[in-house]
Order: sequence, then structure tokens, then C-alpha cells
Amino acid sequence: MAAKPKLFVLNKLPEAVEARFKRDYDVRLNPDDKTYTEAEIVALSQGMDGIVTSPTTAVKAAVIEGLDKSVRIIATFSVGFDHVELAAAGARGITVTNTPEVLTDATADMTMLLLLAGARRAYEGQKILRENRWIGWRPTQLIGIGCQGKRLGIYGMGRIGQAVARRAKPFGFDLHYHDQNPLPPAKTEGAIFHADVEEMLPFCDYLTIHCPLTPETRKFLNAKRIAKLPKGAVVVNTARGPVIDDEALIAALESGHVAAAGLDVFEGEPKLHPGYLGLDNAYLLPHLGSATLDTRNAMGFRALDNLDAFFKGQAPRDRVA
Repeated sequence: MAAKPKLFVLNKLPEAVEARFKRDYDVRLNPDDKTYTEAEIVALSQGMDGIVTSPTTAVKAAVIEGLDKSVRIIATFSVGFDHVELAAAGARGITVTNTPEVLTDATADMTMLLLLAGARRAYEGQKILRENRWIGWRPTQLIGIGCQGKRLGIYGMGRIGQAVARRAKPFGFDLHYHDQNPLPPAKTEGAIFHADVEEMLPFCDYLTIHCPLTPETRKFLNAKRIAKLPKGAVVVNTARGPVIDDEALIAALESGHVAAAGLDVFEGEPKLHPGYLGLDNAYLLPHLGSATLDTRNAMGFRALDNLDAFFKGQAPRDRVA
């Protein structure tokens, strides 16, 4: 009987996912969810056939260049793969896979939660209740922003952007979107396409971001672009933290040019810009977009499916490098 491939899993994963890893592979797990240093990743990968990572644990060039020559695949437990240095992996002949599609609905649901919570001042409401400062219903208390007849701009109309459009349409939004190319009308819920994102921004009473993190999208939402949003706009981000210029958004939230923000991702996670913490009009969550049990299990099984195919000599379904 052939020996099972050896895998090093860098993060603790859901129970059902780890059970399948233990069944099908000779696996080194991380039961305590330890944060490994680059040197530890290199050392503990000796003799391994592959490693499994996530956005929590970056696998950059220095790590990849130090990996044992036995390592032939890196599977990331995520749809995004900016935390893995693809060029370095390619130079070493290491295959890289991700887990797209399975987290679309959970992330789109979270987008709507952030959109509504930010616009309807949910954090402020929670605060006055928890601090025992509520004096009862008042006609002018915590008046927020509605959805009906408002314009929602979607930056990035991939799977998640389309899922957000499907959810937002029944709320009464007029939809707009920007992507590299227009999509078939059946996929856009009647949203208006803008070839130039700069031209879309003035139509965004709400702006939700669903682009990948690339050199071109890093700090996409800067002061210049924020100024093009209508005064009192709402900004939502469930994509990647670095697509927003934190200093610029914080300044806009403080001035009121942006009325509210709903943010699930941040540059420098798990740390975030401290300027957000004192803002009552910023609704903040700790990267929970895909955090349902069904979704996280599906992500793990998708990663395993890719690994299974690779070690059988087949092309992984979700190869990105």
C-alpha cells in the first residue's frame, strides 16, 4: 500500500475538515492554532509533500525559497491568494490552489449585514443600551439612512458582487456596478454598468467593495475617490482591507462626508488602524465574512478536493499557480 502524502496544515481547521485530513493524509495539524514564524514554517515543512495555509498565515517568497524540495503544493483555505507569493511558487514549480465559489453566499450575507448595520446606526444603538443610557423611543433618535430608491454601487461584479446584487435588489436599491467588462444582463439584476469606476462613484449613495487585492486595487478608495462619492455615502468592505486608504476613510467618517462604514476586513490584520475604534459611525467586525460552519467546512473540503486531485496526478480544479 502506497504511503499517504505528508501535509503540514498551518492553521486549526473545522473538526470535520481535520477528520478528513487525518483519514486521507499523513498530516501535521495545528490543534492550538499557534501562529508560526517564517522559520518555523520552513523547519516544520521538512519532508512534507504539501502545506495548507490561509490568509492568517502568509507564505511569502522567503518562506517558499526555504521550503524543502519535497513540497510540491500549497493549498490555501480561502478564495483570495494574495498572501501566497505566486511568482516564487512558480519559480520553484510549486502548485498553488484556492477555494472559490463556496463562500459566496456567506460573504454576500455579511455584506448586507454591514450595509444595514452601518446605515441604521446599529453600533450606536447597541452602545446606548449596553451603557444603560437609553431614555426610550424618541422621534429623532438615531435616525439612519434607508435603502429604498438609493443607489448602490458594486465595485467588482464577480460571484460575490453578483450575489450582493441579488440580495440588494429587493431592498429597493438602484444598482450600479464596475468590472473589467460588462456582464450578461441575467447576472446583474438590472444594474447599470460603468466602464470607468471614477464615473460610477458619484452615483454611489452606498459603495460596496468586492475586488481582489492587486497592485492596481491597493488603496483604491483614497481621498480623491472618496470626494467623488455623494455626501453622506455609506461604504462597505468585505474584500481585502488594503483596498481602502484608512487615513482617508477615517477622515471622511469624521467629517461626515461618509456617513457610515461597515468593515469586515482591515489592512494589517489582526491589528487595525486605531482611528476606527473611536468612531461611532464605523461598524466593525473581525473578518467574519465566511464564518458559518457550512461555509468553512465547504472551504476545507474544496481544499482537500484540490489536494486529492493533485496527488492522483490530475489537474486541481482551483489551481491559481
